Amino acid sequence: MGATAGLLATAALAMSAVCLGTGCSSLAYYAQAAGGHVDLMQRALPVGQVLADNSMPDPLRRQLELSQRLRDFAVAELKLPDNGSYRRYADLQRPAVVWNVVAAPELSLTLKTWCVPVMGCVGYRGYFDRAQAEALAAQLRAEGWEVRVYGVPAYSTLGWSNWIGGDPLLNTFIGWPEGELARLLFHELAHQVAYANDDTTFNESFGTAVERIGGRRWVAGHGTPELQAQVLLAETRRAEFQALAQRYRDALQAVYASNDDDMTQRTRKAELLAAMRAEHAALKAGPWGGWTGYDTWFAQANNAYFGVLAAYTELVPQFERLFERQGGDFQRFYAEVKTLAALPMAERRARLAAP
Repeated sequence: MGATAGLLATAALAMSAVCLGTGCSSLAYYAQAAGGHVDLMQRALPVGQVLADNSMPDPLRRQLELSQRLRDFAVAELKLPDNGSYRRYADLQRPAVVWNVVAAPELSLTLKTWCVPVMGCVGYRGYFDRAQAEALAAQLRAEGWEVRVYGVPAYSTLGWSNWIGGDPLLNTFIGWPEGELARLLFHELAHQVAYANDDTTFNESFGTAVERIGGRRWVAGHGTPELQAQVLLAETRRAEFQALAQRYRDALQAVYASNDDDMTQRTRKAELLAAMRAEHAALKAGPWGGWTGYDTWFAQANNAYFGVLAAYTELVPQFERLFERQGGDFQRFYAEVKTLAALPMAERRARLAAP
């Protein structure tokens, strides 16, 4: 799966005392969101100022310099926004910027949603403090939900923070391999181009499409043979993972849509998850040569895991076809995506699916 994006701080910037979502504790939630975002922005320094520090470790220096080349490429070649985002750097001294909580019923792949100002409804709940995320997860599990808690390396404020410097580079992802760093930056900047309220899958699939198209262009034009080989291997593994997970997601969806009683559905679900894990083990022992990158996902996979995966991948082929229909012209592509984002969801999805 590509880079993740947590957008909760956009709501913090809009600060409302009104709770729009079921189970939403408005004041406490927005207070932690606002406080976490303010802390992040206060830590951010211009990249040039950070690079001027002679005590900076060489690996970090190289990554920051690379990030600025990627940022320039995003503007010049991908026509992504030219603003202050990713021109500053912040060390948060923790492994994730936020922790997202996602939940789904025992016999459904439909994610629980929470609604917040500006962003509309999204299929996750984000916290700057992991303990708060785990507390919500425990509450949801007690209510019978299947839950996933995962760390988010970066999030987009959809351009709302540009007036105070823009979204910064973070220690949570700055050390990533070149190809993955490129994909993440392109994905997050795509959220500043177009955003559809109440449609997480549309937004994240669009970001994933931009990161894939942009990442390939960066590697083709700027990558060494070694980088090209690394990216090809990563993309092959990612595609194999997604194909395997999608096949079993489809099988689970068919089980949940059947007229079978709950006990039968639970039995079929357990059989499918066991078969999926066996296939992963064979893939890992064979073509992947013991690579462990997706071990945690397969070991812990539940309906919430499948729901998140779908949000980032389900509509990607449709966005890639739309890009091709626009002649590979990014500005025309973005204009069409903006038009789609403004439509009601049913019409938006229908037009996006058109051949």
